[in-house]
This record gives sequence, structure tokens and C-alpha cells, in this order.
Amino acid sequence: MRVLVSCANGSGTSLMMKKSVEKALKELGFNITNIHHCAISEGKSTAGQYDVVFCPMNFLNMFEDAKKKGIIVIGVKNVMSAKEISERVQAIDLGEKFN
Repeated sequence: MRVLVSCANGSGTSLMMKKSVEKALKELGFNITNIHHCAISEGKSTAGQYDVVFCPMNFLNMFEDAKKKGIIVIGVKNVMSAKEISERVQAIDLGEKFN
């Protein structure tokens, strides 16, 4: 699974969220082949190269084009919570597509 983690500036918050996403996905048994964190500006233009995009809830609308192309976009309230990320992944049954 190719994963993109994107936030406003692509530095601190996205790096913390990347670690939370990695932890949650590994605990759920997903095979991550590539994970990248970046700013929203880069994320919007590169989202099509990934299977799943994670971003803070307030940036979900920035990835409407990616959603139209079939990319799964998951919004997160607490970017440091692997538990929340795990719950959101399970709620959309991501395992059905990637496990």
C-alpha cells in the first residue's frame, strides 16, 4: 500500500501524523510499500500516485480530485492518535481492499 500523509506545511504535523499512520497500519497488518509526508500543495498534485491519503479534517476538501480518481482520503482530528487513525481505517474497511 502506498500512503501519503499531508498537512499545511509538510514538516512537523505531517511527520507526527506519518508516525501515527505507520503505527496504526502496521498494527492492523497492512503492508506499507511507500509512505511519504508533505505539504498540502505537494499532496494535491501527487495524491494520484498513492492508494491512501491521510490529512487533518480541515484539509479534506483539498483532495476532492483525488477522491474522484478513486484514491481513498481519510481525515483525522488528532494527528498524533494512532487509535483514531486505526478506527477510521477500520470504519471504511480498508482491509477489504488491501489485505
